Formats: sequence, C-alpha cells, structure tokens
Amino acid sequence: MTNGAQRHRVAIVGGGFGGLAAVQKLKGADVDITIIDRRNHHLFQPLLYQVATTALSPSEIAWPIRMLLKHRPEVTTLLGNVTGIDTSARQVMLEDGGRAPYDTLILATGARHAYFGHDDWEPFAPGLKTLEDATAMRRRLLLAFEAAERETDPERRQALLTFAIIGAGATGVELAGAIIELARTSLKDEFRAIRPEQARVVLIEAGPRVLANFRESLSMYAKSALEKLGVEVMLNRPVTHVTADTVEFDGDVLHAGTIIWAAGVLASPAAKWLNAEADRAGRIKVEADLTVPGHPEIFAIGDTATVAGPAGKPVPGIGDAAKQGGKYAAAVIRARLTGRTIGPFRYRHLGDIATVGKSAALIDFGWLQLTGWIGWWTWGLAHIYFLIGLKNRVSVAISWLWIYLTGHRSARLITWGEAGAGKPSGRQ
Repeated sequence: MTNGAQRHRVAIVGGGFGGLAAVQKLKGADVDITIIDRRNHHLFQPLLYQVATTALSPSEIAWPIRMLLKHRPEVTTLLGNVTGIDTSARQVMLEDGGRAPYDTLILATGARHAYFGHDDWEPFAPGLKTLEDATAMRRRLLLAFEAAERETDPERRQALLTFAIIGAGATGVELAGAIIELARTSLKDEFRAIRPEQARVVLIEAGPRVLANFRESLSMYAKSALEKLGVEVMLNRPVTHVTADTVEFDGDVLHAGTIIWAAGVLASPAAKWLNAEADRAGRIKVEADLTVPGHPEIFAIGDTATVAGPAGKPVPGIGDAAKQGGKYAAAVIRARLTGRTIGPFRYRHLGDIATVGKSAALIDFGWLQLTGWIGWWTWGLAHIYFLIGLKNRVSVAISWLWIYLTGHRSARLITWGEAGAGKPSGRQ
C-alpha cells in the first residue's frame, strides 16, 4: 500500500460474515485494510445444503470478494493461506512465504468439521462447509442413483439408495428433508430399473432430540415433520464406527451408499497460531471486548472465538453472531483511533430458523414462533433478504418458487474434479 505507513493498518483474516461485516463498519475510518482469505469468494453458508441437494447453483450463494470491495480503494484483497501470526513483528504469515503487516488484526477464520477424535471417518462421511464440499456432495448423491440404476443385486441396490446423515442439528435436518424430496419428487419417473422414491434417508443423532438449540416443542415439531416426509429419525444413538458403506451405532449396522457428517465443528488453528487458551472445539477464549488475552491489538470473532452471551451461555456459532462480532471489533477500532472507549461486546440473539423440506420450517424469534408453510415462507424471505445483489435475490426466489410449485430442481449436473476421480468406467 502506498500510504500504509501513514494510516492505521487493519488486517482481517477471513472473508466470511464476520470479516465482511468488519470491513463494512470500517468504511470512512482512517485505516488501510488488508483482507486475506484462502478462497476468492464470500459464501452464504446457510444455503450451502441447497447447492448440495441440487436446488441452487454455486454462483447463486457466493460472490467474489474483490467484486464486493472494488469500490473501496482503501481495501486490499489477498488470496492466500494463513499459516501463522508473528505477534512480535505484527505480521500475518502466508503459506507461500508472504507476510501481511498489521497494527490491528481481526481473526474471522471460521470453522471446519469435527469428528471427535475419529478423523479417519472423514473420507467416508464428508461434511459441508465449502462450495467444494457442496458440489462433491451433489455428485455423490446423484451418482448413488445412477449406480443403483445399474446394480442388479437387490441388497446392494438398497444400500446404494440409503442415505445416512450423522447429526441432527440444522444442517442435518435440512439435508435430510432436501434429500428425501430430491428422491421422491425431483427424480420420480426418471429411472427405469429403480424407483427413487423408495430411497431411505436415515438421520442419526446421539442426543435425545433434533435441533437441540430450539425449544422442545419446536424440536418435536421438526421430528414429526421429518417423519411425515419419510425420514427415519434415530435419537440417542451415538455413532461408534464408520466405513465406506456402513455406519455402526448402538450395536446396529446400517449399510448406506452415501454417508454425510453433520455432527460437529472445529475451529481453525488460530488459537495455535497465538498459543492462546481455547475451548474443546479450538475456539479462542477471548476477553469481553473480543480481544485475545495479552494481545489487545488482536480480535477473534465468530467461530474463531468463544465468549459468553446474555444468559451466560457461549454465543452460538451462527452467521449473525459473526456479523455482530465483526461490527463490534470495527467499532472498537474506530473508537481507539479517536481516543474513545466503548463497552464490552453484547450479543443480541435475533432467533433460530430452520427448514424441513419445501413446505415446513421452524421460526423462533422468542416473542414469535412459526411453523408450517407460514414458517417456510418467512424462512425464505429472511434468507433472500440477506443475499447480496438483486440478481441473486431474484434468481433464488424464482428457483424456490419453481421447486415449490413443481418439485423440479434444475441444478442437477454431475461435475468432476480435474482428474475425473470417481468417474464411471463405462462398463454396462
């Protein structure tokens, strides 16, 4: 930067909800900003499962970070993988040997999948955190039906048409509803040897109920809605082993051609970069102002940090919490530049929302609870509102309306990686 020596330098690691919220809040401040991300796009993660289940295309829920910030000349965007923080030199270290200096640092590095000590399960039960995860999952789902169409052994065919989802949080519940509708509505009448509507979707949860963060009445509604769709919900069944085509839980063995992990998250290595105290999920235990203990110049927000909310419970790892953290960190930076101070971070929980298929959702705003099709339309409008750009809002709205009226999903392309790994051999 040409004027980096004269202005306060803010480095932000992560272009997700929290990182972009901080950039937006710093607009007009006397700072130069460097935002670093390993990917070139900002992702609307709440709708990632819809890419995985063929309802939406990747470009409808992701936007290039450079495009979003092109009218902010004080912002420099770097594509790079962060490997550490040199706190003495105040520099962010990159994998290719590059370094990005800072006066203030905001860590908004998000989270990845947590397998609770069983990382060897990951190749068999992938999770859903990135666009690459979503397109790979979409490929696996669609290939399961293609393989079943060619399979002549009845038992093997049924296994290929069995989809196991481990974890009944919002991601697991939403995936289960979407997959069963993909099979029973979108793919109906398209195959000759199989009937896709006979597919099994099994949702496995170690705890006593689905959507544990919702009030119990709404959790019970979600379970009932899933079962009405045809999802098999198994509660109090902790998974003990996973292979390429089996899931073991409570002494039972489920043969499944597709296994999906939706059971937990693990924070980025940010705590290790700083040698900071972290919780069991790897989130940094930050001060009340979201700074890292011993480093008032470093903020950790979103899934990177753990901090108590109004009721004493940790602030949840959701997009809105990351946004609030990013805005707060930016407000503290602005205040410091003018010699002011502001109070500690106060998280405001706006509510919990989840959807079960295309006609049922759960909305809990505290003062208002909605379910059924009214909840679904409210859920849809809320997500459309937070998408970036009129084109994307209109495109997603049309896609959803089309699916709602016809059941057909248009983003059902099977795509391959560079080497074409996993392609059928062509043998009939």
